[in-house]
Amino acid sequence: MVIAVDFDGTIVTHEYPKIGKPIPFAIDSLKRLQEVDHHQLILWSVREGALLQEAVDYCHGRGLDFYAVNTNYPEELPENRPNRKVTADLYIDDRNLGGLPDWGIIYQMIHTGNYNKPASLSYEPTKRKTWWEKLFNL
Repeated sequence: MVIAVDFDGTIVTHEYPKIGKPIPFAIDSLKRLQEVDHHQLILWSVREGALLQEAVDYCHGRGLDFYAVNTNYPEELPENRPNRKVTADLYIDDRNLGGLPDWGIIYQMIHTGNYNKPASLSYEPTKRKTWWEKLFNL
C-alpha cells in the first residue's frame, strides 16, 4: 500500500518553519510499516526547498527514508505534475477529521486493515489551540 505522510504536526509537533519535537512513536511506527508490513511511504508536506530538505534529513537521521518526497515516485519532476497532491492509498495527516490518533492506534489500524477505531483502544483527538486560547494562555 502507498501511504502519504505529513511531517509538521504528524511526525513532529507543529512548529513550522522550525522542526518541532518528535511525536512519540511516529518514526518507529513508520519504520515498522516499511520494514515489517512492506508499505511504500511518501513524505507529503507543504515544506519546499531547504525546509523540505531539513525534514527529509531529520527523518533520515532517525533511520526513516521515504520512497518519494512530495512526488508520486522518486524520478517524478515537480514541473511535470498537474498539482501538489500525491496519489496514495492512505494519507496520515494531523488535519484529518477528528485529529491525529495516537501512533500506536494508527499502526494497528493499518497493520490489521481495520480502519475503524479499535474498540479496545480509545483516544481523544489532538486539539489545537485557537489563536485566542494561545493569546490568553487558556
